[in-house]
Amino acid sequence: MKSRLASPGAPCRRARARMLALAAALAVLTGAAAAEPSSPPGGAPAPALVVLGDSLSAGYGIRAEDGWVALLARRLEAEGYGYRVVNASVSGETTGGGLARLPRVLAVHRPEVVLIELGSNDGLRGLPVAEIERNLTDLVAQSRMAGARVLLVGMRMPVNYGPEYTAKFFAAFGSVAKAEHVALVPFLLERVALDETNFQSDRLHPVAAAQPTLLETVWPALQPLLRATRRAAVRPSAMTP
Repeated sequence: MKSRLASPGAPCRRARARMLALAAALAVLTGAAAAEPSSPPGGAPAPALVVLGDSLSAGYGIRAEDGWVALLARRLEAEGYGYRVVNASVSGETTGGGLARLPRVLAVHRPEVVLIELGSNDGLRGLPVAEIERNLTDLVAQSRMAGARVLLVGMRMPVNYGPEYTAKFFAAFGSVAKAEHVALVPFLLERVALDETNFQSDRLHPVAAAQPTLLETVWPALQPLLRATRRAAVRPSAMTP
């Protein structure tokens, strides 16, 4: 029988594993998955755009660089928007979990724009719509109090959750956006939901090929929130001799 005693290098490996686990936890806590554009003249840090979402924004089941948030970062860079995109999305996240993480994310990144894509996991768990709506309101309010412009991204529940629950769930996003005077994408999966080939085997998460369509769904509502920052970034250089 082979000995099950640890090899002399085992303590080092265990220590390294603990360090890696700690680093991963810190990355989740601060939303450290960021795409960094080149710094503007003078070395001023690029303004942050935070995506606070769940697995639909975290790129579940696909390569991170293929997800719609990564595609957004590349598009902003290519079109001259000087944003640092921070993907603070976590698979399985709920509105309550996002609300618990938000103060830290806001303090660390001080975003100019916050995109909130949460609520799906609340709905799948059958949580009360009133609770979901209250959490979404708090997420929006805290982001605005921190000085950020906000885009709220809505979702729908499968029909097997019943017509009353699904209708109230979908309406909650519009109600929050209207009450808080923020931009809204009514349904992130609007352009892909009816084609099964757009989804992975779980029939919940879009495949890599569908990610550009998700970005195109978000872009029309997001772009107006970026214009002021883009003009502000251009104006000083125009005055430079």
